Amino acid sequence: MRLSEYLFQTHREPQGEAELISHQLLLRAGLVRQVASGIFAYLPIGQRVKHRIEHIVREEMDAIGGQEVTLPVVQPAELWRESGRWQQIGSEMARLKDRNDRDLCLAMTHEELVTSLVRDVIRSYRQLPCLLYQVQTKFRDEPRPRGGLIRVREFTMKDGYSFHVDADDLDAWYDKVYEAYANIFRRCGLDAVAVRSDPGMMGGSDAHEFIELSPSGEDTILSCAACGYRANRQVARFGKNDLTPEEQLPLEEIHTPGTATIDDLARFLDIPKTKTAKALFMVATIADEQGAAVDRFVFAVLRGDMELSDTKLANAVGALQLRPAMSEEIRAVGTEPGFGSPLGIDRPRTLLVVDDLIPSCFNLVAGANRVDYHVANVNYGRDYEADLVADIAAAGDGSACPSCGSALRADQGIEVGNIFKLGNKYSKAMNAGYLDRENVSRPIVMGCYGIGIDRLMASIVERHHDENGICWPASVAPFQVILVDLSGGDTHVSEVAASVYDDLVEAGLEALYDDRDDRAGVKFNDADLMGIPVRLTVGGRGVKKGVVELKVRRSGQMKDMPLGNGLAEEVKKVLAFCS
Repeated sequence: MRLSEYLFQTHREPQGEAELISHQLLLRAGLVRQVASGIFAYLPIGQRVKHRIEHIVREEMDAIGGQEVTLPVVQPAELWRESGRWQQIGSEMARLKDRNDRDLCLAMTHEELVTSLVRDVIRSYRQLPCLLYQVQTKFRDEPRPRGGLIRVREFTMKDGYSFHVDADDLDAWYDKVYEAYANIFRRCGLDAVAVRSDPGMMGGSDAHEFIELSPSGEDTILSCAACGYRANRQVARFGKNDLTPEEQLPLEEIHTPGTATIDDLARFLDIPKTKTAKALFMVATIADEQGAAVDRFVFAVLRGDMELSDTKLANAVGALQLRPAMSEEIRAVGTEPGFGSPLGIDRPRTLLVVDDLIPSCFNLVAGANRVDYHVANVNYGRDYEADLVADIAAAGDGSACPSCGSALRADQGIEVGNIFKLGNKYSKAMNAGYLDRENVSRPIVMGCYGIGIDRLMASIVERHHDENGICWPASVAPFQVILVDLSGGDTHVSEVAASVYDDLVEAGLEALYDDRDDRAGVKFNDADLMGIPVRLTVGGRGVKKGVVELKVRRSGQMKDMPLGNGLAEEVKKVLAFCS
């Protein structure tokens, strides 16, 4: 491909408000263009990278017996009503009506549709196990798109679904996909690690995320160097040290002006935060007995030095969605923002949840449910009881490992893939079953596996770049080699460059021929910005000496290579080390 004929434009300076380096470089190198918030168009060079990533994904999924399908993006509401998620998923799912006033949606995931597909096809245990996958467009009306391709609204997803006779068979295939994912990320030049995660709206019994550690990531990963424990902060367990038992003292109301935060309260009373009770007010959307979504006020209590894990709380109360309560909602149940207390609240209207450490804490200072007052010596069991006691605290850097007690380390990372054991959640709800060996009908057991292609591309750039631009691993680079023509109008040199290009293509190399009438500096800068692994430069001096200049993009190593039939093979040898 001749660059002079390519739809291509680079930029010297950052574009718009791009903050993450991957966002800046993908825009500057001319790989993508932003169409709207969280919506991007891929230009030809970006599309080539995308296709190469998808090719790797397909190869690894096919290698474990995956069968590729294509499922529609627009789906009827009836399928989502069968699973119950039509009522349960909020505004992030785009809904529409057709000309006959039938409800439709833009799919953000495909569990319902693939379940409806297999229930019409799979009849017997002899047809199981089975793994279907697709590379398909998804749409999620993300409220806060960020980081370019890291968090978008329209995106390309490799989603796969496996179907099994029982949990043991699912476990075996889960491990196969786990290994396939490890291969995919390795081939893409990443060192993604698997961590336990929250199944979220997908449901199921077990889930793992594959995280590429990066300071640009949104996820916090807690890991133990001593025993190997690793989990997303959303669900990470950690050791909690009980306080020394104390004699329970009488309740005492105290005047605490201007102490609406735990830090202010601890300073005012000159006590450690471990002697305080933190109150948090949330509104949970919960499915009622008919499956309809209803709101419930949730009052959560933790020890003052700890932070709430929204995910743990949502799982504990079975919330479909969880949001902070507004001031008027807080006061409506008899409490006060900044001075909330589990004492004397409107219990019929409130779901009171306390962290599992609270029953072991003594004589805590809690709010008094009125401004500028707190109550000292509050004790769980004597002064109040909860509707639910659960682990709802978030682990942090230095927290005790739940397995061995060593200090956990917190790192930021980007989620590039996830796998879920769905079990029979969807097959039971949608009546997808099979006949076993005894001719008894049983629900199909399912697994679900996703990789965000766009986010994967951005993660590769986050890891592989330098001050001059992208440094693509050869496995996903848009081209393997870029040939820079510095003939400067010299017909002979130009003919040599064209001949080198023909030889590269004939040898099976994917080459980009920069034949533009432009300065050498512009061409070199563009080559570095695009990140193509190998650069060959044909100039007048080199042609006179019978050589071309070869530069390895990642290392910057440069050397002269003889012109002739062996050049393409030498380039291939260099590419083998550009992973």
